Amino acid sequence: MKSIVILSILIGISLSSCTRDNINEDQHATYNVTPESLVTYAEKELSDFLNTPNVNENNFRLTMQYWQETTYVNESNYDFTNRNVANNIWTDTYVNVLNNLNKAKELIANYQPAPSELAIWPVKKQNQLAVADIMMVFTYQTLVDVHGDIPYTQSLNNHDFPLPTYDNDADIYPKLITRLKDDVSKLQLGDAFSSGDILYNGNIAKWRKFGNSLLLKLGIALADINPALAQSTISDAISGGVITSVSDNCQFVYLSSSPNYSPVYENVYAKNRDDYFAGKPFVDYLNTTSDVRISKYFQDVNGSYIGQVIGQPGEFVDFSAPGEFAYTPTTPGNIITATEVAFYLLEASARFGIGGSPSDLYASAITVSFLEWGFTLTDAHNYINNHPYNATNWKKSIGEQAWVAMYNQPLISWNFYRRLDYPQLHAPSTANPNAEGKVPVRLQYPTLEATTNGTNYSNASTAIGGDKLTTKVFWDKF
Repeated sequence: MKSIVILSILIGISLSSCTRDNINEDQHATYNVTPESLVTYAEKELSDFLNTPNVNENNFRLTMQYWQETTYVNESNYDFTNRNVANNIWTDTYVNVLNNLNKAKELIANYQPAPSELAIWPVKKQNQLAVADIMMVFTYQTLVDVHGDIPYTQSLNNHDFPLPTYDNDADIYPKLITRLKDDVSKLQLGDAFSSGDILYNGNIAKWRKFGNSLLLKLGIALADINPALAQSTISDAISGGVITSVSDNCQFVYLSSSPNYSPVYENVYAKNRDDYFAGKPFVDYLNTTSDVRISKYFQDVNGSYIGQVIGQPGEFVDFSAPGEFAYTPTTPGNIITATEVAFYLLEASARFGIGGSPSDLYASAITVSFLEWGFTLTDAHNYINNHPYNATNWKKSIGEQAWVAMYNQPLISWNFYRRLDYPQLHAPSTANPNAEGKVPVRLQYPTLEATTNGTNYSNASTAIGGDKLTTKVFWDKF
């Protein structure tokens, strides 16, 4: 994983709050890069990766059978190597997100404040470093959840480690927990980024909730593999205060014009291609449960909602297109939402008896999802009354409801699916042989790693049990 020079990738950014540099001046001059511009770019790249349906970068909507491709069905059949998807994911995360955040931290650490800034700089510096590092923890966890073992200790240091070794995924998680707790503890009321922070505009109280919600996410992931660490981490997160309201959602605010509109809008509408419609398993579930959220998730076909068989092409007009949210340029990009956190709290209660009654938290999680999509409390209560919590098979109850609620957070939905083994999805008969007849539970490493970092790639592949779509990450125990 050779590092790519980060300064060259900043030129394409045009968000008004991104940078104080004027790139309309001498195009061959060297301009000062600010921490704010690096943070803005990193936040956008992280959001773009998590939310895009572009088949070159993020196919989790297809993997979770929410959507189906209309014409070119390779990715619906789990062929992720033809387009070098993992290569693009590592560019998105290691280069565009982590390298930029790491550089921002270097600039912050070395910044010499003006005399007028001396009184506020110590707190501001500490907050800026903590916020940048919290986002780095989020990104590293995402990489572990997608691939398993990854470069961690030697990553982002191209000078000393141009060919970094891979850390054991089970070793990375405790380090991330310790690192995140330290970051959250350093957040102090006061200034952080006066500009550049698109996610929370420098609001430290909200960043603290985000940090604790991320801590909760880390703890939940360990539930089957390390229950003791999972419970202590979950308890610490809850006591610290997590996201409980949609007003505290961590979302990237997109603009109405190119190149800063929603990546969903870009790929569904702006490219003038009808590449996606509904997947049959998901639409059939929504129809069977009379779920009114279907009207926001998809568009009807002559009054009906219709999904195509997974792995099969079809005429766009015959099946339900994605909902209006996908055709809206300003639809925000989800990083962590109150709905996601509500389902973590529900799972913590069901597994460990932490935080309240599972049935109450089940109702709360579903209610937050309904409200997030613009429905009423009455709509939510009617649905819950017709589909109550099942304590006997809580994994099924939570897993299926998380599948529905995480519709617009497909990578998170994939995590729930792998951890709870619900919903019970089935690979299409036409699936790529690499999938071995199963829905993938990890993504293979980038082909570029095999060619440029071959020894370390080979060692990591052997350590995890083979670089395959069917090899489970360490926390996916059952």
